[in-house]
Amino acid sequence: MENIVVLDAATIGTNEIFDSFKTLGNLRVFATTSAEERLPHIADATIIITNKVIIDKAIFDACPNLKLICLTATGMNNVDLEYAKTKNVVVKNVAGYSTESVVQHTFAILLALLQHTEYYAHYVSSKTYSNQQLFTHIGPGYMELNGRTWGIIGLGTIGRRVAEVATAFGCKVVYYSTSGNNHTSDYQEVTLEELLKTADIVSIHSPLNEQTQGLIGLPQLQMMKKTAYIVNVGRGGIINEDALAQALQDNCIFGAAIDVMQKEPLPISSPLLNEKIASKILITPHVAWVSDKALDSLMQLTYKNVETFIIKN
Repeated sequence: MENIVVLDAATIGTNEIFDSFKTLGNLRVFATTSAEERLPHIADATIIITNKVIIDKAIFDACPNLKLICLTATGMNNVDLEYAKTKNVVVKNVAGYSTESVVQHTFAILLALLQHTEYYAHYVSSKTYSNQQLFTHIGPGYMELNGRTWGIIGLGTIGRRVAEVATAFGCKVVYYSTSGNNHTSDYQEVTLEELLKTADIVSIHSPLNEQTQGLIGLPQLQMMKKTAYIVNVGRGGIINEDALAQALQDNCIFGAAIDVMQKEPLPISSPLLNEKIASKILITPHVAWVSDKALDSLMQLTYKNVETFIIKN
């Protein structure tokens, strides 16, 4: 029977969420695993299930019984994939489980920022609205999406779905393919420079790789319209955070909504937490992927990856 170890169950929910895996082998579940705890936790495991724990050469060399690493995520950059091959360790990820969740969150954070939802809600909860004579309070107002240009960086599965929803809002969609492989005649393909210069909304849906690392720096942000918003639900390293904070402070762009950061959790010293730009930026703690349906799908697909491996081996 396989020895199965879950290294960071807390990234998905509670330890109990993995109870179904008891049917597949001897199961041990840890809520979290620090770098120092990796070897003690893995011990004689033949199968590891993890989200973000680093599995590197040292771990492979010290764990000769390891056969399978199942990632409860799409990204695989926490595992040394090339060295895994030399050790005959299979690495499986889960793709496509969170598309609708990420798309929904893209619009949730953009609309909350764009429409100043927090400001207006506080205006009412503070009883300021109750003490006025007019039936309305225009306040900062907000931009209407209909008729605007929405620029998508990364036209993969999520990018295409965002394009569909943006079109339903009445936006003109243009896109830039970071890989150079994703093309469609449904929307206009443009250069990155043209996208940044013309879009009212720029949303990022790319993986982090050599082509996208630091793709958006201060020169790129300065190309954008002063009335434009940028949304990042791709990966944190795609936007230079120092540059983003500077661009917001200098009014190069109107606002930014992000769910991913260069370092997570976001350091207290991050320039993105500068009070001077607080009204211009909305940050959520990497939760675009955690809708109820997405998590259910993630667990089912992870279970299937383990089960299929055991059956075949």
